[in-house]
Amino acid sequence: MSYEKELAAAKKAVCLAARLSQAVQKSLLQSDVRSKSDKSPVTAADYGSQAVISHVLERELHPEPLYLVAEENAEDLQKNGAEEFLESITKLVNNALASDDSYANSSLSMEDVRKAIDHGRSQGGSSGRHWILDPVDGTRGFVKGEDYAVALALLVEGKVVLGVMACPKLENHKSSSSGCLFFATVGEGAYVQSLEGDSHPPQKVQVSNIENPEEATFVESSHKPIPIHSSIANKLGIKAPPLRIHSQVKYAALAQGDAEIYLRFTLKGYRESIWNHAAGAIITTEAGGVVCDADGNPLDFSRGKHLEHNTGIVVSTQKLMPRILKAVRESMEEEMLLSETQLKL
Repeated sequence: MSYEKELAAAKKAVCLAARLSQAVQKSLLQSDVRSKSDKSPVTAADYGSQAVISHVLERELHPEPLYLVAEENAEDLQKNGAEEFLESITKLVNNALASDDSYANSSLSMEDVRKAIDHGRSQGGSSGRHWILDPVDGTRGFVKGEDYAVALALLVEGKVVLGVMACPKLENHKSSSSGCLFFATVGEGAYVQSLEGDSHPPQKVQVSNIENPEEATFVESSHKPIPIHSSIANKLGIKAPPLRIHSQVKYAALAQGDAEIYLRFTLKGYRESIWNHAAGAIITTEAGGVVCDADGNPLDFSRGKHLEHNTGIVVSTQKLMPRILKAVRESMEEEMLLSETQLKL
């Protein structure tokens, strides 16, 4: 099945949202960063990006109903004292929309923006069509002026069929410019083009062809180092320290061959949100990579807002994956034995 209309809408939405986020990052002050109820940071870019993407998808795909699974909601924007913040978000949204000729006369009110943000309350699942959005993936990096992504995917009957991801700080090898737009549709490969909308046509991307794991570069999140990552790297003979990158930019790095391995093991009890992986997973897979859990099973995006696997996420190339999964199994067994020994002491 062709998803040309959906891909065109998604690319337009993500490009406009990236434009908004870039404007915010340039002028962001620490006082502009707020905390959500779970203590994670949120900015006007998170809300504004979500509003832009929600509005553009709804308008471009009309009359098809929009079901959006997204990270943000407008709950905190309805509290006392939030009106000024919502007003600044609305201005950002309208400025971003006005930069596209087809939206030049589309001015949204504060209530319009709040409703657009709140459109992201779908629960996902195994039936129907659901868009999956992380409006600013990697907010911690974003507020420091570092890497982040705007990541959007389409889930159809429980399967991710399309992904679009803007990486405004990532170098575009194909056009020698800063800022990339990656996109992929199931069965059609993965592509990158400049975010600047220059004359360079989209170029196909492919994962690295390195066969020796000792030569591989591995990436992980920019948070605290994870001991099992080091154990796996040691078993593979990797000498170089890991690249620490915020957000789904890690998937983009693998898709265009800048790295070969992405490991993501988290603390016990942590549940991965689907918006943190959906777009990146299909882009890397369509670039020839493999995305699975630590047991080698594909990630299941059909269970609602969270992935239901119990182990880490492993991303690599088809050539390297068998040896990586062997190292993963050995490291997990050693970790389990160590825990049992400590319990007995």
